[in-house]
Amino acid sequence: MKNRNEIPDGYKWNIELMYADDAVWEEDLSKASMYAERYARHSGKLGSSAKALLAALRDMDRVWLTAERVYVYARMRRDEDNNNSKYQAMADKAQVLFAKVAAELSFFTPEFLAIPKTRLADFRRSESGLAGYAHIIDVLLRKKPHVLSKKEENLLAVLSEPLSATNEIFSMINNADIKFGNIKDESGKSVELTHGNYINFLESKERKVRKAAYDAVYSAYGKQRNTLAATYSYNTKTDALTARVRNYGSSLEAALSGDNVPLSVYDNLIDIVNESLPVLHRYMGIRRKLLGVRKLKMYDVYVPLFHLQNDRLEYEDAVDLMCEALQPLGESYIEAMASGVRSGWIDVFENEGKSSGAYSFGSYDSMPYILMNYSGRLKDAFTLVHEMGHSMHSYFTRKTQPYRYGSHSIFTAEVASTVNESLLMNYLLDTRTGKAERRYLTNMYIEEFRTTLFRQTMFAEFEKQTHEAVERGDVLTADYLCGIYSELNAKYFGSGVDTDSNIAMEWARIPHFYRAFYVYKYATGYSAATAISGRILDEGYGAVRDYLHFLKLGDSDDPIELLKIAGVDMASPEPIEDAMGVFEGLVDDLEELI
Repeated sequence: MKNRNEIPDGYKWNIELMYADDAVWEEDLSKASMYAERYARHSGKLGSSAKALLAALRDMDRVWLTAERVYVYARMRRDEDNNNSKYQAMADKAQVLFAKVAAELSFFTPEFLAIPKTRLADFRRSESGLAGYAHIIDVLLRKKPHVLSKKEENLLAVLSEPLSATNEIFSMINNADIKFGNIKDESGKSVELTHGNYINFLESKERKVRKAAYDAVYSAYGKQRNTLAATYSYNTKTDALTARVRNYGSSLEAALSGDNVPLSVYDNLIDIVNESLPVLHRYMGIRRKLLGVRKLKMYDVYVPLFHLQNDRLEYEDAVDLMCEALQPLGESYIEAMASGVRSGWIDVFENEGKSSGAYSFGSYDSMPYILMNYSGRLKDAFTLVHEMGHSMHSYFTRKTQPYRYGSHSIFTAEVASTVNESLLMNYLLDTRTGKAERRYLTNMYIEEFRTTLFRQTMFAEFEKQTHEAVERGDVLTADYLCGIYSELNAKYFGSGVDTDSNIAMEWARIPHFYRAFYVYKYATGYSAATAISGRILDEGYGAVRDYLHFLKLGDSDDPIELLKIAGVDMASPEPIEDAMGVFEGLVDDLEELI
């Protein structure tokens, strides 16, 4: 494992463009704090005139824009090396700043909602500047039954930092403290097992290597089982408490309300995927047969059934492949993307202490940065195009929308990333005509469906059950959580896969569980993206035009309405049913290819 300073600068993100040095960051930290304190001058005046309301909205943008920049920089610096105490402290300061801003601005929503309807309507007619805040105002009005008094909102804002502590605790355990030790690789060499290389070991041809990695990882989490259970339990209790305080019927209802997503969308996803589990079980039967084992173990479900003679893909080659595969999205998309790669959007390789996984991040006025842990496999190219989908979504949105609409819901963001993955897979299937390559790619595509649509739906079902348990008054002990997870795993994988005691601990290593009811959006996004990418490839210009328009809209409307512009209605079960049909077709193709 290399130290950060051993990675060549050309493979690091150009974060210095955000702040030339940390002293400038400190200045912005102070400035954001000052802006937040000065915001109190708007208190008691929101309903006095249209101009007063508009001034308060504009100043709110300035406060959050500055605070966001401060927070993003500190978190990205910490993610470079979680062992660096300096950046740990900066990230903590940024978290404190966010809590302070939330507290100082907490009066706004209850005071705004106290403005009489007729007066607010007059404001909107008489002040043209308020038209730019139309969607924000509509969303606020929709939240009226769930907004508390000024005093109560301020109290919740002040408590925001300790209420989010479980996420920080898990992050420190998972990224800085937990160690998996060393295992022997296929050549018998002792290698340190890390978050970044774990999946590579699970894909090893040698079953004993897969088992060794699997046992080592879950042994490490098992030693922390009670601490992690308590951490997750209090995270879930916080969700339930906040939902109850805000007069929501459940944690799930509260989580979906921000995007104005009906509960039926969540339930439809689980129901339709459950109906398709027999197809997944059929695929597991194919996997067992091809691997030649009596019964599949959980460490057998990731190993590719087929192999390419050379699966190595250097980073530069992955970039070239991305540019070729995404050509259907048009010249403007490709040129902007290539320019981003050259100018330092991407932090490419793993280093000691670096946060695991991959993400796209950035502030409104920064590059749309990408964190990766590139290990030189074809799958890393899929990770690259996935995160680039997020970053290009941010790029087009921030060029088009004002700050207030410059972000996007995860519900729509996962569409932008997965459209890219789908286009890459279709490109590879179109250009690689050999039977061996097609078998490999078909299996890989099936695995993308399994690990995104099926796996994330299983996670969504787990979150639903754990939150409902807390809302019933049950206690989420380690045994309780392992029991729920074990039952779900057995249902999704079927009787042909051995659900052992190790996999029952998998809940303990999923970071997304600390942002409740987040993961279902991967599954809905995958379904929507499957439909959109198919439309792009089938219809060409018109579909691309609609899709690029969607990318430019940011957060300017509710997610389901935005996706309709791209040609998909996620309020209906059709996109999920169609995606399940594609999955079944791929399993049929695999059977024919073998």
